[in-house]
Formats: sequence, C-alpha cells, structure tokens
Amino acid sequence: MNPIYIYLIIINAAGFLFMLADKSKAKKGSSRIPEKLLLGLGLLGGSLGCTLGMYIFHHKTRKQAFAMGFPAALFLHIVLFCFYLHN
Repeated sequence: MNPIYIYLIIINAAGFLFMLADKSKAKKGSSRIPEKLLLGLGLLGGSLGCTLGMYIFHHKTRKQAFAMGFPAALFLHIVLFCFYLHN
C-alpha cells in the first residue's frame, strides 16, 4: 500500500479519536487537549477525521476556527489529493 494512503488513514483516525477524547475530557471537566494540537492534526492531513469527529460528537462546532477551518482544510486536502492522483 502506498505510504501516503497509510499516512492519511493514520492521521485521520488520530484526528477523529482526539476529537472524541477531548469531548470526553470536556464532559468530565478534566484537563483538555490543546486546541493547537487539534487544529494541527487537521492541517497536517487529518481534516476529514477531525471534521467527522467535530460533527459526530458535537464538539467545537461553535468555535469559528474549527467550524470553518476543518471544512476549509478538508476542501484543500481533497483538491491536493486529486492533483496527486491525476499526476
């Protein structure tokens, strides 16, 4: 399997699981995962996992950086991936 596919699977799974973990920590009132880490995962290729986690777990949907940032990064990643596949 192509290493890029493996990377995308891992980074998106991590983004999804980190959103779940942060939501769980928020409910319990314990220390949270830094927003910079969550945004970084999304920007580094995990935008699909982070976006799905955001909407499935109803987490960070009111924060503009997340509500607009993850879908925008996802769009950019899809475009880049299509260029990668085409070439």
